[in-house]
Amino acid sequence: MRIDKFLWCIRLYKTRSLAADEIKKNRVSIGDNPVKSSKEVKVGEIIRIKKNQILYTIKVVQIPKSRVGAKLVPLYIEDHTEKEQYELLKMRRSEQSYYRNKGEGRPTKKDRRELSEFISDSPDDDNTDWEDFFSGGNSAENEF
Repeated sequence: MRIDKFLWCIRLYKTRSLAADEIKKNRVSIGDNPVKSSKEVKVGEIIRIKKNQILYTIKVVQIPKSRVGAKLVPLYIEDHTEKEQYELLKMRRSEQSYYRNKGEGRPTKKDRRELSEFISDSPDDDNTDWEDFFSGGNSAENEF
């Protein structure tokens, strides 16, 4: 089975074309050698995949006939990814959720208004400060 089809069958990529694109970008290798999409996968090979900024390492146990369900994936591969890689992924995901919770999306109009009210004071106060600054504090003394 071709490697792009294999990666799609074991649900590492959502589409076969995404798998092929990642292979073209040299993010998939067997051993230490980058592969092409047409490379045939054999039982017992170790595949390294760079995805989500970590390096996954899997061993081929069986070749599936077609795309398999998520529960059946462990029948076809063994995960040999280092625990440090998963910890790194977990840390990066927690850093991203620090700024905004997942699913909240862009700020609403109400959020933006509350933020702008929090950041700036009322515009009337700013005008009087500038007038005092240019007039020297007392407008009667600085008349020309």
